[in-house]
Amino acid sequence: MTAAEAGAALRDKVAIVTGGASGLGRATALALAEAGARVVVADLDARGGREVAEMTGGHFRACDVSDLEANRALVDFAEQQCGGVDIAFLNAGVATGCGVGEDFDLARYRRAMGANLDGVVFGTHAVLPALRARGGGAIVATASLAGLAAVPLDPLYAANKHAVVGLARSLGPALARENVRFNAVCPGFAESRIIDHLRDMLSEQELPIIPAEVVADTVLRIVTGDGTGECWFIQAGRDPEPFRFRNVPGPGKPVGT
Repeated sequence: MTAAEAGAALRDKVAIVTGGASGLGRATALALAEAGARVVVADLDARGGREVAEMTGGHFRACDVSDLEANRALVDFAEQQCGGVDIAFLNAGVATGCGVGEDFDLARYRRAMGANLDGVVFGTHAVLPALRARGGGAIVATASLAGLAAVPLDPLYAANKHAVVGLARSLGPALARENVRFNAVCPGFAESRIIDHLRDMLSEQELPIIPAEVVADTVLRIVTGDGTGECWFIQAGRDPEPFRFRNVPGPGKPVGT
């Protein structure tokens, strides 16, 4: 889809972007606004969130996505300020910061689960009535390549993101009859605060960092497309595309038995 086509598809649409004060959320909020959408930026970083909202000509709402009522209040705010919601980019997330062994930390574990998984579940629950009221819409959740592959160095983060991938694959077809499309975006190491503690390691191993704008462009491709239940991987040196879950065994009777 060309920029002109994306602009025609998104003009006057209302989009909520969680984690919108920086990184992937910031880049996507700016891209949505440039394409003609009205943007509601949500984040715990009020200073950064207000700055992005001002840049987009949109609105800012402080929101802890791990709190169900805060998600409901965010959607109510968007409806009051903009008249409805058409798109939700459920992007807020944090690094885990612990494992399951001696370094296990319950508070850090709960914080990561709250932002990375509850934030997607609660955000989806809160925004669905608003999307239904508009006759449908699009939800994109930020997962990760860590949701498609094993991550021995951070198994709890991988667990968070695998859960988001499973949610996208399951909710996509479940919501299709309501004209609500649910997809996930799965970037590798992308420019955001979540990789701050990894930058030295990435530099030493000469691993490229994906520009946030590449992720933002992919999100716009997803929300202006017609797919649902897809998990788009973003890997340095390759064009983003939906991951193909080939040869996954199902519950049916095996062929030949």
